[in-house]
Amino acid sequence: MGDYVSVGSLTAYLATGRANGPGMLLLPMITGIGEQIRDWADELAARGITALTWDPFHRRSTDNSTVDELHELLLQMDDDAALAEQTQLLDHLLGDLGAAKAGVAGWCLGGRFAILLGARDHRLANVTAFHPTVPAELRPNQTHDAIADAAAITAPVLVSYPGADAAVPVADFEALQTSLQSRPTGATVALFHPGADHGFTNRDRHDKPVNADAYQLAWPQALAFIDTTTA
Repeated sequence: MGDYVSVGSLTAYLATGRANGPGMLLLPMITGIGEQIRDWADELAARGITALTWDPFHRRSTDNSTVDELHELLLQMDDDAALAEQTQLLDHLLGDLGAAKAGVAGWCLGGRFAILLGARDHRLANVTAFHPTVPAELRPNQTHDAIADAAAITAPVLVSYPGADAAVPVADFEALQTSLQSRPTGATVALFHPGADHGFTNRDRHDKPVNADAYQLAWPQALAFIDTTTA
């Protein structure tokens, strides 16, 4: 089981794998460091992978806030400030925590930031993005275009997209694929889940069979991808 730690002025959730083994930086969905992201971190640690989780809302999560409250905080989030926090955590993962290699995995808003971080930090061994929130039209508080920036990623990328994503039109996912597949280096693995909803990995949505089925396919694929790229 992991625990909360301080990394400079930041709070993070740390689940420790084997010494000097691989690491993963986890970037949560709207739930923040809620129960499910902690469970994923603990699962990775049980596989020997040290998992360090970014706290997007600074001690706010579904543990103590409603999703509507967290969404209001999301609308105030600054891209560059968030990327600076993620870079600080990656520095810690590769430095003080001794990870030999490290990748990044993100969900929804975290999937978008995984792409943005991967485009900027070529130390990353992989970029894994579940239903990344990357519509072509940016919000007023967003300054970086993840679809365009994806072309700068040098690491292998796995992106898992739900065909009924209400937040990201299929055309925007296709534009993301085109951007990723234009890269001169770094494999692209794209999973398309017909009928699945945005946020299908969230177990609160697994009462809908198409979401549960998509998760049952996508999560093992991601684990194998992470194992291979961080070995």
